[in-house]
Amino acid sequence: MATNIRISVYPDLGSRWCRSRRKRCVDTMAATVGLLLLSPVFFVIGFAIAITSGKPILFRQWRFGRYGREFQLIKFRTMTATAAESGPGLTRDGDSRVTWIGRWLRKWKLDELPQLLNVLKGDMTLVGPRPDLEEFWSRATAADRQVLALKPGLTGAASIAFRDEERLLAQVPPERVTSFYLERVLPQKAALDSEYAAQATFRSDCRILLRTLLVSLRVERNSRNSYPDSEKFASSSSASKHHTRQPSPTLAALKPTSSSGSC
Repeated sequence: MATNIRISVYPDLGSRWCRSRRKRCVDTMAATVGLLLLSPVFFVIGFAIAITSGKPILFRQWRFGRYGREFQLIKFRTMTATAAESGPGLTRDGDSRVTWIGRWLRKWKLDELPQLLNVLKGDMTLVGPRPDLEEFWSRATAADRQVLALKPGLTGAASIAFRDEERLLAQVPPERVTSFYLERVLPQKAALDSEYAAQATFRSDCRILLRTLLVSLRVERNSRNSYPDSEKFASSSSASKHHTRQPSPTLAALKPTSSSGSC
């Protein structure tokens, strides 16, 4: 059953574009066209999941949306059917719960494609903060939760900066993964997405979408240098409560070169 968390948010968080009807119109048109054009891909992926790991083909999970309202996020299932009951809400590189076809889908971010349905429904937008679980937002600071004033997206500034997040989390001891995520990763994601939203435009959203595609195709060119020092965190005896927050990755690192083009 869905639950909501009461939060205090800045009503004017995000640029005029983020709050405009034009952005919603773009989302609706793009999601509709995307679902139509990608329907053969959906069929192939669904068939591959069914014959390799059975049903269900889709994975549904409650995530926090705008203003802390929960919605059911839809993805292609990449883990075993009992994964939610047999492990944490965070996935690390090498997680045994991930199926072999799921590992391939996650590598190319193809498991996220069904979220075009969430975009069409209005729960998500094309570019915005990635939706997270209640177990993390309920333990986040009030400052970090301000980003919940924004509608969650398929991709965003933080999604690009933390493209290789699973590998990052694999560097942290299992018993400290959650605290590392809450203290180091989530605050940086929130800060980066808030910073981007404050200056977002139609053109910048197009650049984020293009950048996401390029990063997905060039998987070796990740942004691991933008990450906090996970090994230092893991070895620190007092890091869980008395750490110094690392500065968030800058938007300058996410801007495509002139050869990348724009919309």
